[in-house]
Amino acid sequence: MEEGKEQHIFLHDEVSYIIKCALDDVLGDKDYQQNKINVWKSRIFEISLHLLMKLNKSSKYLVSLIIMQKNGAGLHSASSCYWNNIKDDKCIVKWENKTIYCIVSVFGLLAI
Repeated sequence: MEEGKEQHIFLHDEVSYIIKCALDDVLGDKDYQQNKINVWKSRIFEISLHLLMKLNKSSKYLVSLIIMQKNGAGLHSASSCYWNNIKDDKCIVKWENKTIYCIVSVFGLLAI
């Protein structure tokens, strides 16, 4: 691998781990509460972006989050990107507990 090239690699395993840790920390065993969603999502974004920036990669990150009550309803989600397939990438993390479904999408875009 060329010197410095490792800075441009989107590390799926590390990104997925960061997101799962943020979700476990904020949501853990909590029950779904509509009035807590704004606080939870702000905290998840704060933790996730802070830890993503600590990866010290030359990337910009976009984090998207869906929190939904687990009640038997269906959910369909999609995304589409026009980007550099070599330098940019994404990671989708699905998380759930007994009352909450959560889907987090992280897009890593090369900043240089």
